[in-house]
Amino acid sequence: MPRFRDRTEAGRQLGETLAARLPPGGDPLVLGLPRGGVPVAFEVARALGATLDVWLVRKLGLPGWEELAMGALASGGVQVLNEGVVGAVSDELLEAVVARETRELQRRERVFRGDAPPPIITGRTVIVVDDGVATGATLRAALLALRQLKPARLIAAVPVASREASELIQPLVDDWVALWVPEVFRAVGEGYADFPQTPDAEVVRLLAAARAGQPG
Repeated sequence: MPRFRDRTEAGRQLGETLAARLPPGGDPLVLGLPRGGVPVAFEVARALGATLDVWLVRKLGLPGWEELAMGALASGGVQVLNEGVVGAVSDELLEAVVARETRELQRRERVFRGDAPPPIITGRTVIVVDDGVATGATLRAALLALRQLKPARLIAAVPVASREASELIQPLVDDWVALWVPEVFRAVGEGYADFPQTPDAEVVRLLAAARAGQPG
């Protein structure tokens, strides 16, 4: 049985949990991982009264089995590879996938951020939010990129996570929040009753609403 109705409900629950864990005050920054992480992050930022922005990450899907991550790319030029998977493909095929996803990463930077400057990371409490993690490769890439920018505190928070991903992510952050870590994990979508793809237009709308201080 799904744990959450949709990403909005999951984000509200995650926001309530984080609000109880974080000290009051400060200037926290919530970074949603597009696309599916942004509706969750929107609710988290609203619960915390925090700034919302995006951190761009692209999964390197195994050709023919795109749900299986060979690794990921993140803003800042960080590339993380899943050594247990990339060994199954040629260097040429890997390079082709990296080139394609790099182009898409750059496209999304233009679409989602437009002329807005990137968020200030250094010295802030940064909360990275996604709608769930399976292998952890995408979130790991985001966190490694962010660590290079020296946040005061780095937190990762998701509604749904596999046990393996939790073990991978926990050492990389100052705090790790996963609302549901099932004993038997098959896919992130199993945690949701309604789990459609999040279109670019919805990400842009939520970011604009957050900047304007409007309800989503």
